[in-house]
Amino acid sequence: MRWKNAALLALAVLAVGCSSNSKKELPPAELPEITEEVSLEKGWSRSIGEGQGETYNLLVPAVDGDVIYAADVEGVVMAINRFDGDVIWKQDLELPVSGAVGVGSGLVMLGTLKGEVVALDASTGEEKWRSRVNGEVLAPPASNGDVVVVQTQNDTLFAFDASTGNQRWMFENTPAVLTLRGTGGPVVTNRLAVAGLSSGKVIALDVQRGIPVWEQRVAVPQGRSELDRVVDIDGGLLLSADTLYVATYQGRVAALDLESGRVLWQREASSYAGVAQGFGNVYVSLANGSVEGIDERSASALWTNDSLARRQLSAPEVFSSYVAVGDYEGYVHLLSQVDGHFVGRTKVDGDGLRARPLVVGEWMYAYGNGGKLVALTIR
Repeated sequence: MRWKNAALLALAVLAVGCSSNSKKELPPAELPEITEEVSLEKGWSRSIGEGQGETYNLLVPAVDGDVIYAADVEGVVMAINRFDGDVIWKQDLELPVSGAVGVGSGLVMLGTLKGEVVALDASTGEEKWRSRVNGEVLAPPASNGDVVVVQTQNDTLFAFDASTGNQRWMFENTPAVLTLRGTGGPVVTNRLAVAGLSSGKVIALDVQRGIPVWEQRVAVPQGRSELDRVVDIDGGLLLSADTLYVATYQGRVAALDLESGRVLWQREASSYAGVAQGFGNVYVSLANGSVEGIDERSASALWTNDSLARRQLSAPEVFSSYVAVGDYEGYVHLLSQVDGHFVGRTKVDGDGLRARPLVVGEWMYAYGNGGKLVALTIR
């Protein structure tokens, strides 16, 4: 597996959108001049240790009530009042955190490169339990209050008792021969644990027993080389009501019925970042740096903004009437949901911004690669 691990890092870089047979890689597009229609105002800013680190991590913060939780690559975990930025507690686990942060039912949950899952008390930061899995955890654990579900880099799913950390079940999948470095986090409901796999499939398990309920292939590997056949689901799954949204690398973006896995609609796309949904539309950050708005009723493109080509975009997020995305230089861009034109821009972190912006009400939280966590609002 050593050659595969080395390839994972290379693929994370290749995922900016250049093809495997390009003769010369084009540079990231220069930022276009825009007419600012709205202003992103900073409410507060905090430094979260070393941030995302030098490897390709996506340590997205999580909000529960009035508190935002964030972790850095070396195990610093912080609970912060999301309105004024005051630190409520800080814990240094001294662990190589790579899957963060999951939150819910009084727990803050993290995964590590060493295959550990750690649950902290959300009120105090005190460690509640620690369990082991059989691979790297590159995405946040998820919980429904009864069980905590974790997906490893090798596509194995584990369920632990939320109170004790005792293993309830394990379900193994066969991963693709070659994958991008990353894993989408599972979605957990009262009945199902749903995960996107490196094979381009989405699988739903009975959350209590770990038994398959349905399986749906979203992308079919194509091409002669293993690189051409990569169809990872790395951007995570988005659940809205009873609809599950998913995007694959070199495959499709699709909407699935949560209970049955039935495809509601699908469209060709290549994304390693993920999707957002709002106002009857779906928004996706494509691997080539374009941002696309898709009409759910027809599965056709409403608009495409390709001005951010090769700028290694984060997953999009809906913020008020706009779509927000981050880029490799640390900018947050606001696009109109109506036609995709730029309406605003601000710089958050000079080391870049690859983690999905997090939106709660009138606030957006952006966590830069260098560790800067910033609260933004529209003025």
